[in-house]
Amino acid sequence: MSVGIIMLVHTAFDRAEQVARHWAASGCPLVIHADRNVPNATYRKFVNALSDLDQVEFARRHRCEWGTWGLVAATQEASEIMLKSFPEVRHVYLASGSCLPLRPVQELIDYLADRPQTDFIESATTADVPWTIGGLDHERFTLRFPFSWRRHRKLFDRYVALQRKVGYKRRIPNGIVPHMGSQWWCLTRQTLSAILTDPERATYDRYFKRVWIPDESYFQTLSRLYSRQIESRSLTLSKFDYQGKPHIFYDDHLQLLRRSDCFVARKIWPFANRLYNAFLTDAAGAMKRTEPNPGKIDRIFAKAVERRTRGRPGLLMQSRFPVEGRENGLTCAQYSVFEGFSDLFENFEPWLAKVTGTRVHGHLFAPERAEFSDGQTVMNGALSDSAKLRDYNPQAFLASLIWNTRGERQCFQLGPRDNIKDIEWQLARDQNAQISVISGAWAVPLFKSNMNFADIRQEAALLQQVESKHLDVLRSQWGKARVRIWTMAEFIEAPMEPLQTIIDEIGKQSVHGLAEVPKMADLTGFGQFLQNLKNQGMHPYLMGDFPVEHRLHEPQGQTRKPYLVR
Repeated sequence: MSVGIIMLVHTAFDRAEQVARHWAASGCPLVIHADRNVPNATYRKFVNALSDLDQVEFARRHRCEWGTWGLVAATQEASEIMLKSFPEVRHVYLASGSCLPLRPVQELIDYLADRPQTDFIESATTADVPWTIGGLDHERFTLRFPFSWRRHRKLFDRYVALQRKVGYKRRIPNGIVPHMGSQWWCLTRQTLSAILTDPERATYDRYFKRVWIPDESYFQTLSRLYSRQIESRSLTLSKFDYQGKPHIFYDDHLQLLRRSDCFVARKIWPFANRLYNAFLTDAAGAMKRTEPNPGKIDRIFAKAVERRTRGRPGLLMQSRFPVEGRENGLTCAQYSVFEGFSDLFENFEPWLAKVTGTRVHGHLFAPERAEFSDGQTVMNGALSDSAKLRDYNPQAFLASLIWNTRGERQCFQLGPRDNIKDIEWQLARDQNAQISVISGAWAVPLFKSNMNFADIRQEAALLQQVESKHLDVLRSQWGKARVRIWTMAEFIEAPMEPLQTIIDEIGKQSVHGLAEVPKMADLTGFGQFLQNLKNQGMHPYLMGDFPVEHRLHEPQGQTRKPYLVR
């Protein structure tokens, strides 16, 4: 017994001819349907090119548009010719002009000969189908769809909305249970002939003409009425992306297709010369006899879909700019942010770079410029230190810096003097961020400055207000960053422990602890400085509880005792 091939062709007729000759050379009769939209001259040329083959018939042409009845009508017409003209055919295999046999055709013939009563057609109820796109699963069988979804989208949507509004529902004839699946099936003569000669065929045809995408439900539903044994799978490897569009296979998919062990694959790019040469002319490259298993490459397609829909973490592309809340990671790698450390410690940045071996920047969001490490003005990826360019999109600036330096951990300083308003939420929500804060440390430069005290008080009030709001953001319930916050007072009581914790988290662990520590700024008189701010009406609370030493005037002859005021 032989296998008959039905080919639905609408483009790339040179490749369709090549594949048709490959099928015919193995003894498979063919019935070919060409889309009515194809110009007559092109169609006649195609027919003449195959006129030397005896077992090739051509079906009456129908207009085939995606999601419409024409595809089913074309298949019905070709199937009737196949069953009538080639009585020796036991299985009928539906393929397209873009399909490519991956294994010797004789293997497919032998495989089906061992399963003479088995129909291979993907057939599942709407409740069991996870791949429907567009929100129409059960409704595609209960509403009417007289308008083309591609050519008349507005009419399509409005008519669906109208039917929903008035509560219209079609009656499914004869109690059949709608099933869905891939268009590309392989049915036995008995099942296919039973469908085509069913006394109720006119009723079924009238019903399915107004079903959405009937080529994926007509045979899938009716085969359940007559099949002796159904394997709900297609022998054709056909993968779809997240939009429901078929994946196209190119030359660099050669090894991927070989791994699938499938008999046929679609869609093949018409100019994939390497694929056509390998599978149609290279006998040595034929795949081994084994059970078709497209699941072996599902993981690769799943990764492709994820890459297409979510992109790579931390990489922003113009074709897939992220919607807030749907980003695939705000940045691509872990990095560290230090707030207040460079104010409290002298030469903190060189020390940190030496201890951790990471790239340590200054204040990347300083008002004047981005302070890249070692005084650089341009970083990897031609990232400029221009504050104007940086502040145009500070989120993208940070993401680009981390992406362009991936493989090397980045550290930078941040403080209330910086332009942090547009970046603080990204830092707080970024799970790659390690943020360490010494609150109130911004007061140390003011303490050591030579400014008028009135100006110091005004500046301190502004900085404290900015940092207070910033800390609220870091403590937000929506935050995903690893945040550690110390008041300045509690940090200087035991600075070694938090420093060691931070270094360990970066990944530079030491059995003997830190060999050297950064030099802390001289804070003699800092408590009195904070008290003076209080006396001037500004309450510096972010620094914590600093002691202030006052010497009181005692009666003459008595020693003076220190009096601590907190």
